[in-house]
Amino acid sequence: MKKAEYTRLEEAREGKIGWKKWGPYLSERQWGTVREDYSENGDAWNFFTHDHARSRAYRWGEDGLAGISDDKQRLCFALALWNGKDPILKERLFGLTNSEGNHGEDVKEYYFYLDSTPTHSYMKYLYKYPHAAYPYADLVDTNRSRSRHEMEYELLDTGAFSDDRYFDVFVEYAKDGAEDILAKITVANRGPDAAELHVLPTLWFRNDWAPWIAKSNRADQKPNLKQIKAAAGTNAVAVSHPSLGEFVLACEGEVPLLFTENDTNSARLFPGQNNASPYVKDGINNYVVDGSRDAVNPEKQGTKVAAHYRLMVEPGQSTSVRLRLTNQAAVRERGKPKTAATVFGGPFDKIFDARQQEADDFYQAVIPPSVSPDEAGVMRQALAGMLWSKQYFFFDGDNWLDEHNTNPLHSGYQKGRNSEWFHMLNEDIISMPDKWEYPWYAAWDLAFHTLPLAIVDPDFAKEQMKLMLKGTYLHPSGQMPAYEWNFSDVNPPVHAFATLFLLRTEQAQRGAMDVDFLRETFNKLVLNFTWWVNRKDRFGKNVFEGGFLGLDNISVFDRSAPLPTGGHLEQADGTAWMSLFSQNMLELAIALAAHDRTYEDMVFKFAEHFYYIAMAMNKTGQDGMWDEEDGFYYDLLRLPDGSATRLKVRSMVGLLPLCATTVIEKAQRESIPGTLAQIFERLRRMPELKKSIHPTGVGHFGVEERGILSMVNPERLRRILTKMLDENEFLSPYGIRSLSKFHEKHPFVFHVEGQEFRVDYLPGESDSGMFGGNSNWRGPIWVPVNTMIIRALLNFYLYYGDSFKIECPTGSGVMMNLFEVSREIAGRLIRIFTRDENGQRAVYGGEQTFQSDPQWREYILFYEYFHGDNGAGLGASHQTGWTGIVAKLIELFGFMDAEKLLKEGKKSAFALRTKAT
Repeated sequence: MKKAEYTRLEEAREGKIGWKKWGPYLSERQWGTVREDYSENGDAWNFFTHDHARSRAYRWGEDGLAGISDDKQRLCFALALWNGKDPILKERLFGLTNSEGNHGEDVKEYYFYLDSTPTHSYMKYLYKYPHAAYPYADLVDTNRSRSRHEMEYELLDTGAFSDDRYFDVFVEYAKDGAEDILAKITVANRGPDAAELHVLPTLWFRNDWAPWIAKSNRADQKPNLKQIKAAAGTNAVAVSHPSLGEFVLACEGEVPLLFTENDTNSARLFPGQNNASPYVKDGINNYVVDGSRDAVNPEKQGTKVAAHYRLMVEPGQSTSVRLRLTNQAAVRERGKPKTAATVFGGPFDKIFDARQQEADDFYQAVIPPSVSPDEAGVMRQALAGMLWSKQYFFFDGDNWLDEHNTNPLHSGYQKGRNSEWFHMLNEDIISMPDKWEYPWYAAWDLAFHTLPLAIVDPDFAKEQMKLMLKGTYLHPSGQMPAYEWNFSDVNPPVHAFATLFLLRTEQAQRGAMDVDFLRETFNKLVLNFTWWVNRKDRFGKNVFEGGFLGLDNISVFDRSAPLPTGGHLEQADGTAWMSLFSQNMLELAIALAAHDRTYEDMVFKFAEHFYYIAMAMNKTGQDGMWDEEDGFYYDLLRLPDGSATRLKVRSMVGLLPLCATTVIEKAQRESIPGTLAQIFERLRRMPELKKSIHPTGVGHFGVEERGILSMVNPERLRRILTKMLDENEFLSPYGIRSLSKFHEKHPFVFHVEGQEFRVDYLPGESDSGMFGGNSNWRGPIWVPVNTMIIRALLNFYLYYGDSFKIECPTGSGVMMNLFEVSREIAGRLIRIFTRDENGQRAVYGGEQTFQSDPQWREYILFYEYFHGDNGAGLGASHQTGWTGIVAKLIELFGFMDAEKLLKEGKKSAFALRTKAT
């Protein structure tokens, strides 16, 4: 029988029912973002602060606690709380700005994404709220006083949760229809005494009516909320929006409804200014916390409303409140008159029970039956985090630059942040790295997000991939926007890899390749590839730069800034990424050529690029990135006089050339015989092109007559792997480190004009302010690049089978084939999150509350990166984005059969699931 959630996904894909119109699309921090920054010096953190957020209307988006909105964020719903002691309502998450934290910006709250289906038919979220006053000042002051060599000061360290005096606040949503959304808020008192909690479910409109909104984005008519007559035992709010339509929010119980406007309280923030209305954004806060009775509208209408529940919860007990947001047109169409009994009676609970069961059924089909219950729990929470981290992102480059007088379309403009991106109009639901630390998209993060998202919703994953290639995102030059702080920065070009992955996954799941998606993405990726070749290969030598390339402080120098030596860097990672880009484009072109033979020329084009790049990168001697003595790849520092020296830092930069490896199946070659002949003729005429790469072709085919494209030949492969699998170098108990532990005793030091630059092995947080925040590639473990290494090892295994074995770990005497090595690395990554033999999760290090307390120990946080020696989570604590790839690893090695993989190759690699999808 077809699973209900799969039916909803089909209906959404076919455009029959808009099941995804409503979802968790609210940011968890809109304050401190670039879009809201109108300062003269570009200081986003201090221009729009957390203190301003409760009183100041946003221009470009909204934020909230455990919130939802429609897909254009016209109407928002979220939770506000007050424990009777805090100086403000808890309406949004608090955290430290980049300058306040001793290791950069950091959210200082405990919240968890527990569950979600891909259509958001069921969602569950947990927020932990102390009984005592939230220690805002203590967190800021103590962290500011700590050095980079000290640990961050966390909320648990403040004593706010002592004696279990806190509330667990669970927020759940269930859909009875695409626009009939049930909400249940359950408050559990974990403390020893009865405690009161003010619970304020809040509904409001994003402000698009204010005079400061650009005319092209300003609504013609202001929306409205007002209290209406409701069935006995309930209260209700009528919602009227000119484009969204009419809704009703029903609230269980005859609870007071507090109305105000989502307009700035100018009188509070800007001395001397007056408010246009007495009812402003923080009116509900001022009413509840300060007792200002005239702060809310007695006429019971406005653009923001909260139902005010006061709950006294006994120790160890819980209580719930229920609400329902319903599109009135949908109600009339379904012919279901709403009474208190039908809104909040037995049917309400039955809908929740049904959606929870359907979510269980869905994940039973998704999660491999062979994995442990602990791994299954990690995988489900990872996917929940991915699905909760969707966010509506709105940025109109033309208008934003106009407002800053930095639009180059107008005379007299001043060049400013993102001036060259005036063409951008982003107004989409986007998968975010983290809706607090990073409530803005990042291009290479997003490509990695699609891997786990494809497990549960391949349609959404494909939509995300297409976004960065749309004309309203992709620069006319072909550059992809990197991220909001600097769209012109450069992220690694992994989108062709992700596109190929999505195509094959969907082909395995649905039995056919989406040729329209293939053609659309390929043509745009050609533009991006051309941008790289023209802009990042400085002298046309087929070696590439790119700047920081997402690896932040991995280099001895800041790769995004002018070098203190002058000259430039020829980057091993940038060149390796471009080699992989070439291989991925070649495979996409082969797939397209099966439908349109004119694409065969593109196969030849990208084969040429691969050979040229490999030849340039594999040079030996002082002009090459390969160091024969060390058996490793390094960045090359090219000085102004043309001389060069290798920067001998053993880092992920030198491992990434492994990732530029692609297996070519016999069937792929047979589909392009003419092009294949052209390629071999080119190699016959220019034999130097294949001199240093992995041998392939007649006499060098692997298992099942597979060919291989790899810039790393067998000897170099073995030498690199010997270092990578050495536990005294790269191999941690929890994955592959970003920097070799060799540098713990042997730091790399470089002197320039009396200055010393150095790289030390730092398994935890960075002690450098080079990038000013939680970014450290000098020892910690990062899941996305580990995943690329695992992919490369599986490709090598497809080629070699059991004929290539290596000691793993180095020096152990244990010989493994490369499938076993890839499984070993994946297992170490997964062990970051799962319990060890002592019941401890490495991700939580020595924090015993998370390790042993039954109210904490089952909840997983997916950090940005992990300690290189002990696996503890570091950096952003909710970056389920690319760290959510752990769900893909659990699925991959839960379903994958090595023998079948070797026999069937790529077909088997993507056809993982045995259950109907």
